[in-house]
Amino acid sequence: QVQLVESGGGLVRPGGSLRLSCAASGIIFSTYALDWYRQAPGKQRVMVASITTGGTTNYADSVKGRFTISRDNTKNTVYLQMNGLKPDDTGVYYCKATWGRSEHWGQGTQVTVSS
Repeated sequence: QVQLVESGGGLVRPGGSLRLSCAASGIIFSTYALDWYRQAPGKQRVMVASITTGGTTNYADSVKGRFTISRDNTKNTVYLQMNGLKPDDTGVYYCKATWGRSEHWGQGTQVTVSS
């Protein structure tokens, strides 16, 4: 049974930081590409960061220079370090694991950026 469990969300003031984690089980983690998505209220889910099996990263323009995605294959965990948070970063953050046509999603963690 595949499970992806996100954690680390919460309420933070503008300019603050959060570190999201996504722990995976039931998959050969090192063979999966990993992504973080954000879904803001009333909007579509959009990719904010991705990391390949080889460690190559990619970011949405809106988060470049502020967010960092990383993976620890020994812990079956992908992280999203978020610095300089803005109100527009508010939303539910989901991790996704992809291998070929196999795709798995977590349940999401809420991030709210507000003063």
